[in-house]
Amino acid sequence: MAPRNLVDASPVPVGELYEDTAAVEEEPKVQVPIRIVWRNVFLFSLLHISAVYGIFLIPQAKLLTIAFAILLYIGSAMGITAGAHRLWSHRSYKARLPLRTFLACLQSLAFQNDIIEWVRDHRVHHKYSETDADPHNALRGFFFAHIGWLLVRKHPDVKTKGKQIDLSDLYADPVCVYQRKFYYPSVLLFCFILPTLVPWYFWGESIWVAYVICALLRYCAALNATWLVNSAAHLYGNRPYDKNINPRENRMVAFGAIGEGFHNFHHTFPHDYSTSEFGWRNCLNLTTAFLDLMAVFGQVYDRRKISPEVVMRRKLRTGEVTDK
Repeated sequence: MAPRNLVDASPVPVGELYEDTAAVEEEPKVQVPIRIVWRNVFLFSLLHISAVYGIFLIPQAKLLTIAFAILLYIGSAMGITAGAHRLWSHRSYKARLPLRTFLACLQSLAFQNDIIEWVRDHRVHHKYSETDADPHNALRGFFFAHIGWLLVRKHPDVKTKGKQIDLSDLYADPVCVYQRKFYYPSVLLFCFILPTLVPWYFWGESIWVAYVICALLRYCAALNATWLVNSAAHLYGNRPYDKNINPRENRMVAFGAIGEGFHNFHHTFPHDYSTSEFGWRNCLNLTTAFLDLMAVFGQVYDRRKISPEVVMRRKLRTGEVTDK
């Protein structure tokens, strides 16, 4: 029997927050010279060098420190997957104030721009997927979709189309507004200070080891897991739901991004709260399991789920046929 607060999300209601790519006519491409942002090149290079150094520090770390770093990794990923992505970008479920506040803190732990900016880029990505208006257009190659888009100036279409995205629902949410207002202090606290001080204070870890492993290495690993959704999950895997779009089903990405690798399904049915046909019981979808648990406690409600009949009809109509 379906959970009582599970909502049939098919068909998608008229007047959604954004359209899908199929409804948008692609405009003629304009060649724009690439302008490198050298500050970002330096900072991301330094972060990755620090992360590699952190790997060599792992044998020196206490077991509790490693467990804490893994917990922080899952928490920061949850701030993106359950928070910025499924809740605020797609409105695929509703959440009470305590959970929204908790997810906003986790989103600051993730340090991937504030909720409002993250959602704006993601809604543009869905509406103009694989065009010049897509911030991390995978047609420009794996490196660009993974990290390159953060190392160069945005294509003018990204800025132009981004200004047209409706974000009124976010500005109406005080959690999003306050997180944006105090974003950098919250990042300093949740992403760097607390991950460093907790192991040092509670179980006597070296403050340097705690900083490098729980802050820098964990942050870098979580970033790359998110970026793989933009790169690998748009280039490698099968397309059982819609063969006419680039996003793919990629279980390795789903494992690293705690459920966000079932990308062909997600781009076909972006309003499904589980981003997968199979929920969490028989796939790598820790985020869906978390949301289902929060629903038990009344913090999550009105979860939107595409009916199996609609999914099957779409697979038969546009899915990629593979020989077994």
